[in-house]
Amino acid sequence: MSGPNTAKKAVEVIVKQNLDRYFTAIFNQAPVAEQARAVALINDASKACVLALSPSASQAALFSGNTTVNLTGCSVMSDSIASDAIKTQGSAVLKADCLITVGGMVLNNPATTVCNSNITQALPAADPFSSLATPTAGNPCKSVNGNKTSQTLQPGTYCSGMSLSGNVTLQPGVYVVQGGMKVNANAVVAGSGVTIFMAGSNTVSMNGNAKVTLSAPTSGAYSGVLFYGDRTGTAAQSTFNGTADSLLTGAIYFPRQQVNYLGNFSGNGGCTQVVADTIQWSGSTTIKQDCTSLGMEDIPATQSVQLVE
Repeated sequence: MSGPNTAKKAVEVIVKQNLDRYFTAIFNQAPVAEQARAVALINDASKACVLALSPSASQAALFSGNTTVNLTGCSVMSDSIASDAIKTQGSAVLKADCLITVGGMVLNNPATTVCNSNITQALPAADPFSSLATPTAGNPCKSVNGNKTSQTLQPGTYCSGMSLSGNVTLQPGVYVVQGGMKVNANAVVAGSGVTIFMAGSNTVSMNGNAKVTLSAPTSGAYSGVLFYGDRTGTAAQSTFNGTADSLLTGAIYFPRQQVNYLGNFSGNGGCTQVVADTIQWSGSTTIKQDCTSLGMEDIPATQSVQLVE
């Protein structure tokens, strides 16, 4: 029987072939009818809200420390062929619909799942944002005024990065950041309808004492995408941290970077997705997948094929 988050479909293949006789041909010239049968079971996993894209990294999706991660209605998916493509260690507590990996998994703490069993040796999941257009840098360059205790920023290209202190409001639109984005201690950063594109290999760094309340657009080309890491970048790490009052609503997408998710927070109603090259989760949060009302698209996890007969 399948669990509440899976649907199973079976495919039966029967091959029939007439074979020529060899040793018995001296007695009978009629061909011998042979038949072979195989049955494969196709398991449809639930949607993913944590997806590690690396095809080979060890610990591509790592849950460690004192973290408690509760994924409601969605799964953890890793495209890595490593034997520990998904790993739990320390005192990490992980709850999800299912854990799915192309390789294997090492669960030093067993995860709580609703599928019959976690899935290994699965087919890789596609990058759900592979067709997302790269924002175009514009002129003139915009900048952050580091001397102000309160300011409102407009969308555009920030050629020297963004170092945010004090009270900062981001107006709706696309922010192209050519340089690092740093949210300093005790900063209060808020904005809705925002997409932040980190050009090249530039990274995000959020201080744990900062309050960050940001949400993605609910329509348009970047609907549901809050942070977007450049596909042309090289290996780097972005860190998302913040207070328990912080909310990141939308997808955090870094196809060439490791995302370190440390904050004890999730999006509005639990609507956060993390899609990155590798993911290290050390914060505690509850995330759900039913977020279409906020402009977010479902992320399909992969199917698995199992030969059963």
